[in-house]
Amino acid sequence: MRIAIGSDHAGYRLKEAVKSYLLKQEYTVEDFGTNDTKSCDYNDVATPLALALVKGDFDRGILICGTGIGMSIQANKIQGIRAALVHDVFSAEATRLHNDSNILTMGGRILGDDLAFKIADVWLKTEFSNEKRHQRRVNKIES
Repeated sequence: MRIAIGSDHAGYRLKEAVKSYLLKQEYTVEDFGTNDTKSCDYNDVATPLALALVKGDFDRGILICGTGIGMSIQANKIQGIRAALVHDVFSAEATRLHNDSNILTMGGRILGDDLAFKIADVWLKTEFSNEKRHQRRVNKIES
């Protein structure tokens, strides 16, 4: 699975930890930045990552900022993106099963490494349910 990952300055530390974890799990990971804790705008990372995902360059994306909120809002501006802000394992599974989310957003100022790893694991390993009611709802999102 090809994973695109990115963060702003507030999510940088957690992004680096999650990226390292995913590489150890043998995922293919491309980092869209940022590359340090110098202040930057989350928009400048979320948009290129989301566009690359929609283009088909990646299977899924992970975006991390201070709360995950800004990244989620920005990514969801791109047609074809279903970014889900997740801070617990149950929601990570549900958003894949029910919403077929293709970008996971998390808060670097909210989550510890171990919980972020568990969330990423569940989110990456859970497939969309393909149940008619969920597909109908995803189709409505896309239209």
